[in-house]
Amino acid sequence: MNNNVKIKLSAMMFLQFFIWGAWFVTLGTFLSKNMAATGGQIGQAFGTQSWGAIIAPFFIGLIADKYFNAEKILGILHLLGAVLMYLMANTSDFSAFYLYVFLYMIAYMPTLALVNSIAFRQMNDPTKEFANIRVFGTIGWVIAGLCISYLFAWDAPGSIENGALKNTFYFAGGSAALLGFLSFTLPSTPPVGDRNKKLSVSEILGLDALKLLNDRNFLVFFISSVLICIPLAFYYANANPFLVDAGIANPTGKMTIGQMSEIGFMLVLPLFFKKYGFKNTILVGMLAWAIRYLLFAYGEAGTSTWMLLLGIALHGICYDFFFVSGQIYTDSKAGVQTKSAAQGLITLATYGIGMLIGFWISGIIVEKYSGDWNMIWLIPAMFSFVVFVLFLLFFRKEKIEYQA
Repeated sequence: MNNNVKIKLSAMMFLQFFIWGAWFVTLGTFLSKNMAATGGQIGQAFGTQSWGAIIAPFFIGLIADKYFNAEKILGILHLLGAVLMYLMANTSDFSAFYLYVFLYMIAYMPTLALVNSIAFRQMNDPTKEFANIRVFGTIGWVIAGLCISYLFAWDAPGSIENGALKNTFYFAGGSAALLGFLSFTLPSTPPVGDRNKKLSVSEILGLDALKLLNDRNFLVFFISSVLICIPLAFYYANANPFLVDAGIANPTGKMTIGQMSEIGFMLVLPLFFKKYGFKNTILVGMLAWAIRYLLFAYGEAGTSTWMLLLGIALHGICYDFFFVSGQIYTDSKAGVQTKSAAQGLITLATYGIGMLIGFWISGIIVEKYSGDWNMIWLIPAMFSFVVFVLFLLFFRKEKIEYQA
């Protein structure tokens, strides 16, 4: 891969996740503080991410893989996203806002697969080259959060009260427009699928991999993956509003500690996986969720601010030790013909079904215990611990080799 292509792909990844981090982290705060949305409505808004994840495979399988160049579809979807972001910034009615964010997520979620496809097609050895490109995505998310807190101070108490968070949609929309136009300059990535071949729903959603559920261990892992994504949704929807209510300065910027730790623990993961095995790695990831929520439940601004910051920093363990290890495990269990289907099935189960349920439950809990953050965080903490115990009891140890 030449340097010109590498720079373009790195910029693509940077903007792809910069866009997401520029508005999604503060969405809950915006809806509660500036749109007076209920807990249930906030859960519905965040749930659009899951609907987008469910719909995305159909878009990729039926259109992107068969008829059009990936970089052109990427450009069109991000330009459409820019328009929807503008509309989101200029509505005060939740019903209209929900429609716009729903349409946005249907447009955005397929782009996650498209950027990977474009990057992989330009690489001679993805196992060595992809991580160096993908890391710019995490950097993009971090910089977006730092800009919101430290450059523009849109999440300062006075700024929130004056409606400054609506600028995050302009911020994300402008970035989406930039990536939209940049996409048309990316290396040509024509479709590789046979447009005459009809794909079944089971193929598109990865349901061909359902036969893996006949394996007792994989079934336990699959169910645990769905269940652990329920408490995960609490973090995405409520962490920023919680930190704002707790009086933490620059909350969005401080939340980027989670992404920074994600990079660090990704380096630790291979060593831990090799020494302690898959089951223990997954268990550590699950336990980290329970500990994180306990820290949130009992931490507060002032003398125990460290508890909140530590809870944020645990994101690296929560994500890497569970999700990345889970992807490795899934790949090891699937046969050559079902590897892609198996990964698709796990993605559908976690980001689709699991988090959709999680956002719905989160909305109910936040509405019921409005303002009582101790209870709001204790519930997912207990749920995470129950999933931890179930996995500990029912998953039998088996040797899995780490393959980055």
